[in-house]
Amino acid sequence: MSGIEALVENLRTLVWGPGMLALLFGTGVFLSLRCGFPQLLQLRTVLRDSFGKLRRGGPDDGGIPPYQALTTALAGTVGTGNIAGVTGAVLLGGPGAVFWMWVAAFFGMGTKYAEIALAVRYRADGDPPRGGPMYTIERGLGAAYRPLAAAFALCGGLACFGIGNIAQSSEIAAAAGSLFGAPPLLAGLLLCVTVAAVLWGGGRRIGSFTGLAVPLMAGLYLAAVLPVLILHARELPALFRLIVRSAFCPRAAGGGICFGALRQGFSRGIFSNEAGLGSAPMAHAASSCREPCGQAAWGVVEVFLDTFVICTLTALVVLLSGLGLGPEDAAAYGSYSEAASAALGRMLPGRAGGRVVPFCLLFFALSSIIGWGYYGELCWGWLLGGRAAAAFRAVFAAVCLVGALGSGRLMWALSDALNGLMALPNLISLLLLSGRAAAMNRAYRLRGGP
Repeated sequence: MSGIEALVENLRTLVWGPGMLALLFGTGVFLSLRCGFPQLLQLRTVLRDSFGKLRRGGPDDGGIPPYQALTTALAGTVGTGNIAGVTGAVLLGGPGAVFWMWVAAFFGMGTKYAEIALAVRYRADGDPPRGGPMYTIERGLGAAYRPLAAAFALCGGLACFGIGNIAQSSEIAAAAGSLFGAPPLLAGLLLCVTVAAVLWGGGRRIGSFTGLAVPLMAGLYLAAVLPVLILHARELPALFRLIVRSAFCPRAAGGGICFGALRQGFSRGIFSNEAGLGSAPMAHAASSCREPCGQAAWGVVEVFLDTFVICTLTALVVLLSGLGLGPEDAAAYGSYSEAASAALGRMLPGRAGGRVVPFCLLFFALSSIIGWGYYGELCWGWLLGGRAAAAFRAVFAAVCLVGALGSGRLMWALSDALNGLMALPNLISLLLLSGRAAAMNRAYRLRGGP
């Protein structure tokens, strides 16, 4: 197994090299500029067109409510990466990794705004509607670019088994064993049945499930973590200064960027908020909202909640706990979720800390599997036709068992590599269609929104 792990780790290092980081960062900066920095200059519109419409919902044109589209996207976005993944990034990249997660998230908001607006603009009719980068590429760029659309659908169809299933189910099996003493085989079988039951209900059942599960899981995690931060409020200003200082290497000429922190922060930030991967637009395209930029406002909120709230809270707890940082210290734990449990265990009394993380991971990972199951069905449906849906659901549910019996570290490395491969076709299409996204945004601003 060590040979396979080394091979996968080398692939991840190659995919997430300087070229990919530059492409993701550059695309985020470019789209933010072209769309007028919606994460800042249009903050009022973003809030109005997201949280301001919770009570009113959206017009029923065969889609799911915009809020459920958001929670479906968040279900795929907010997963074990927000706890275990962030812990690993801090252990390997140091406090500076948190700073680069923030940078990736800030410009990722611009990327996600553009990709969601384009996905809603070029989606296909249905109940609910179907959309995503493969539809955006084919309908927005034309038939000549269909191979690029196929490349995304294939990468997304494969990535759903890694980032969205195997990595998550391995964490669920570990959490179930820690909490209830359940063997991995039993945890995997129960997970297979649960995932199949939700996915077989289609987009509307998935939206109903995530609409309830996502607020519940986020609320549970916040209830556990916020008291810790309140009790250590006096230490937070110094901790934030440490995070910023550690993002740069003072020994480098002129105090250059600390590349280890940058790579860990960027890769973990993208893994978590998924801006640029093209996954979340598939969920948002199912919304009943008719205004592309109005639905795109939810994407800005999605990145904010994922990275600036949940990921930041995890990172602060790990840093406050005093866990040793560095590869050797990280290797002392069987998985990054174990390290997260150890961190929170130091901060909460009794045995509570050791149980909070596994319990939250059950909900985080399950919702992520459901969200990615929907993405995978769309990708394989585009490639093979609607008849492939039933076969995909069966295979996807069965793969949960593979993840439950697999190696956590191997699955994290494999998922990171698949993330990068999935992002390439989407980023290329976003750059080619950036002018159209900017024009849509200008027209939307002139109309003052719906």
